[in-house]
Amino acid sequence: ITTVSETYAEEIKLPFYGEQLDGLLRARAASLRGIVNGIDYNVFDPAGDDQIPAKYDSDSFKEQKAVNKEKLQEELGLPVDRNKYMIAIISRLTDQKGLDLVSYAMERICDENTQFVIIGTGDPRYENMFRHYQWKYPDRVSANILYSDALAHKLYAAADTMLMPSLFEPCGLTQLIALRYGTVPIVRETGGLRDTVQPYNEFEGTGTGFSFANYNGDEMLGVINYSKSVYYDHREEWDKMVKRGMEADFSWNSSARQYEGMYDWMINW
Repeated sequence: ITTVSETYAEEIKLPFYGEQLDGLLRARAASLRGIVNGIDYNVFDPAGDDQIPAKYDSDSFKEQKAVNKEKLQEELGLPVDRNKYMIAIISRLTDQKGLDLVSYAMERICDENTQFVIIGTGDPRYENMFRHYQWKYPDRVSANILYSDALAHKLYAAADTMLMPSLFEPCGLTQLIALRYGTVPIVRETGGLRDTVQPYNEFEGTGTGFSFANYNGDEMLGVINYSKSVYYDHREEWDKMVKRGMEADFSWNSSARQYEGMYDWMINW
């Protein structure tokens, strides 16, 4: 039995996540494996992506991401200012994605130094919530209630952070693409989000993103505000974190080797 992350393989043994199969999965725990998904590093490659205005790699992201941010701000009608902190959501707009937490904290997320760009469709409640905040704060919020691969690539290349406060997330691909594009993930510690985003540690100088444990809007907001303080007050450390994320390997090459190991284990079991 395989799942798409190690943490999710543990979570589905619990009643909340197991969808009434948790007892069976606990009984078969010795046969349960978790292997994270990968992404196509040819499709998602900021150094060769023809859909973004300015290409870049882990050595040139600092200037070029700022160029991409300014181009996207211009396209979306936001104030053009590379010093704004741009937070993104690219998602189905559903309860599973933690958008009730976002709704709870939205007013406090969207301060005068922040731009919030959303791409997605889903529950009308969340579509209309984001539309409302775009109407209320047209210089801070851009609600793109649609699916556009081209716009998504531009946002990956432009944003500073990607917000994923999911209630549950078997693996998640958005955070993997965000890391590839130097966009720092802010995630809840569940499923594949926990397995793929290493929390920033200011004392050890490690980590590739920010995370919070409890499904709580105030806890999420605290982590977002902490990320803003690192972005503005410790920019050198921020840039090191971006570089670590861009250089992490979440290609299918890595996942494929783990599947090979699992198949060998099955044959010899």
